[in-house]
Amino acid sequence: MNRTNYHTHTLYCDGRAQMEEFLRFAVAQRFTSLGFSSHAPLPFATAWTMEWDRMEDYLAEFQRMKLRYQNKLELCIGLEIDYLNSQSNPSIERFQQLPLDYRIGSVHMLADSLGKLVDIDCPPLHFRELVDSRFRGDVVEVVCRYYHQLNAMLDAGGFDIVGHPDKMHYNASCYRPGLLDESWYDNLVRSYLARIVEKGYIVEVNTKAYEDTHTFFPNERYYTYLYNIGAKVQVNSDAHYPDKIANGRQAALQALWNAGFRTVTEWHNGGWQQVPLCGKILI
Repeated sequence: MNRTNYHTHTLYCDGRAQMEEFLRFAVAQRFTSLGFSSHAPLPFATAWTMEWDRMEDYLAEFQRMKLRYQNKLELCIGLEIDYLNSQSNPSIERFQQLPLDYRIGSVHMLADSLGKLVDIDCPPLHFRELVDSRFRGDVVEVVCRYYHQLNAMLDAGGFDIVGHPDKMHYNASCYRPGLLDESWYDNLVRSYLARIVEKGYIVEVNTKAYEDTHTFFPNERYYTYLYNIGAKVQVNSDAHYPDKIANGRQAALQALWNAGFRTVTEWHNGGWQQVPLCGKILI
């Protein structure tokens, strides 16, 4: 029934519940596998990332949960790791040495016109304020910086899943209506998605914002393109609350089915597998 989720945040970072609370919801909703992916430590303190001194506890708690729930669903452990620069990204040795099943590569922060980092993963109104105050009102510059970082992340590697591809599109199009139909932007996105596929990464269809905005990341308009270029896809809810683990899942699966996809990537028997996309729940 394609009931899985591999983008899950618990109290070890900015999530709002313990691992076991997520697992109780997952079992109740007949999930077959679930992965935890706390925001990985950054070189500086934040309110939303895990600190290195909690890593051992994070991994130990997962092992306890994996043993406790071994007869109910399959569990895997990962991290969502930000690409900042060549010294801080998923490929560095410290992250690669961790006993993880998978890694999500993401970009949440950009350097502004003065070289200071700005968290651009925020609500549209705050995004507008940041563009005006930190990037001289130049949303095109922000978009181009964002995709530069994403492409640098693809080149550095060290991860399995590209987290919320094209997440910029919602905030940027709120700032500049019609942006999505501008040819330069469309070419930027298509080139980026093609490079993801060329390098063999999994494209995450992120459903976190679906209930509020009816928007997926990446934008649904690119699903047929992703199918035509042979993308591997999976649906994740980026859940910070246990009751959100299936948020937008059926709608996303339906959108993928409509675009031509007949398989999704899931974790089973200790690895990533292409699993048939179940058409019965999509009718």
